Amino acid sequence: MPGGSARDVLFISAYTGLGGGESVQLNLMRALDRGRYRLHLVCPREGQLPAAARALGVQVHLLPYRAATAYFVPVIWTRLPVVGRLTDLIRGEGIAAVHSDYHSLPFAASAARRAGVPVVWNAMGWWFPARPWQRRFFRQQVTQIIAITQAVRDRWLAASGGFLPPERIRVIVPGVDPDHFHPGVDGSPVRERLGLGADVPLVGMIARFQRVKGHDIFQAMARRVAAEVPAARFVVAGENVFGVAKDEAYKREILAAAQSDSLLRERLTYLGFWEDARQVIAACDVIVCPSRFESLGMVHLESMAMARPVVSMNNGGPAETVVDGETGFLVPPEDPAALAQRVIALLRDPELRARMGAAGRARVLAHFTAAGYAEAFAQLLEDLR
Repeated sequence: MPGGSARDVLFISAYTGLGGGESVQLNLMRALDRGRYRLHLVCPREGQLPAAARALGVQVHLLPYRAATAYFVPVIWTRLPVVGRLTDLIRGEGIAAVHSDYHSLPFAASAARRAGVPVVWNAMGWWFPARPWQRRFFRQQVTQIIAITQAVRDRWLAASGGFLPPERIRVIVPGVDPDHFHPGVDGSPVRERLGLGADVPLVGMIARFQRVKGHDIFQAMARRVAAEVPAARFVVAGENVFGVAKDEAYKREILAAAQSDSLLRERLTYLGFWEDARQVIAACDVIVCPSRFESLGMVHLESMAMARPVVSMNNGGPAETVVDGETGFLVPPEDPAALAQRVIALLRDPELRARMGAAGRARVLAHFTAAGYAEAFAQLLEDLR
């Protein structure tokens, strides 16, 4: 850092699995200049996220705490014992700034305030609006709010009653590493697992098991596509990464539906957790993102970086990353017929797939790289000094 030594930055996350939000954090950690920043991560326990952060050289601190709910009362939650322990850690490690997820925010903001350092809340979605009794907290104790898309900013403000001016929330769209997600990745391990040759049309989905992700919509789409393109096969990668009971029930429901349908039983494979998601993307001709809504959609960016066309529901962040008709297609939410129509068009037109794939990678290189995201975040930290 010009004119000074490296600064210590602390990330705090109540989540320990690896979902889209955690991928955003890891991409940022990986891309930040280690000559300028020393990185720390606080999690309440061991898990995939702390393990992945350690592999990046991040100093991990395990600090048990209970995640805050959407209805947290600041005057109570900011006085819990964990705040004192977190304050001591911030002071002891010489932390210069704190980056928090939502469920850690009451502790992170209070501890940062006690220690005299700024706290940044990265808003990953709009579904936890500021309640009337929380608005003073967000105004006075959260130094800076950033949103991962304009959709998140605008919908969070609307759901929160517009108590903050839009300029109080800076939009910084995350990115991916195009040298890691690139068109040359070998997808043959996935096709071998499926018993498919290189010429078999393959349509894929990557998502954890959660109703909002739309596995049921994907299955309805697959039936329609198979009727028009009998050679097509379908693959889904992902797990219930956070171990949530209702998500496990949803998973059982989805898998049972696939097994009870003779067409899907023959043509659709659920891989479960696949360690290198790039191989799944590389194996596929088309990536489908049937989520009922997405605040961003990291799979969209990863697929475009790997020159794969994306067919996605048009609700939330995807409208800011996917250019309809250029890098993929956007269709109305909850419309498997529209999804199928676009997928069929792509499977029947290799040149269209290639053209959209190339346009998608070019768009990522221009607007959505991890390096660009890290530089924008670093500038934000400088602005808070």
